[in-house]
Amino acid sequence: MIIDKLENSGIYKNLNERFLKAFEFLKETNLTELNTGKYPIEENDNVFALVQSYNTKPSSEAIMESHFKYADIQFMVSGSEHIGVTTLTNQQPREKNEENDYAFYDTPTSLIKMEQGMFAVFFPDDLHMPGVMVETSSEVKKLW
Repeated sequence: MIIDKLENSGIYKNLNERFLKAFEFLKETNLTELNTGKYPIEENDNVFALVQSYNTKPSSEAIMESHFKYADIQFMVSGSEHIGVTTLTNQQPREKNEENDYAFYDTPTSLIKMEQGMFAVFFPDDLHMPGVMVETSSEVKKLW
């Protein structure tokens, strides 16, 4: 798991060519003007961005998730939220769908505050629970 600001993304560009492409997209695109939806960055869905706007919610209503195929880069365009995080050890998913690249878990978590301009990278062994309100519910815009 990586939590950082976009201005520091150059540190991580050598992790994989796809990370470089994703960070270039984040830096070179006017993200505030993007509508919600899916934006291809590389052919064959190897790298893409999902733009979402939503209201944050209490942690009791959020879902802990993981992925099998993709590293999940989440970038805060506007607003702030907590993201629950923990490492996959021996937790068993309550729901698993490898074809659609997700598993859901019921497990304790630690909260990290994400603010505008920050990103998080979640690898397959990083469980994460996005969309948790900081103090009260508020609207956020985020790229996944």
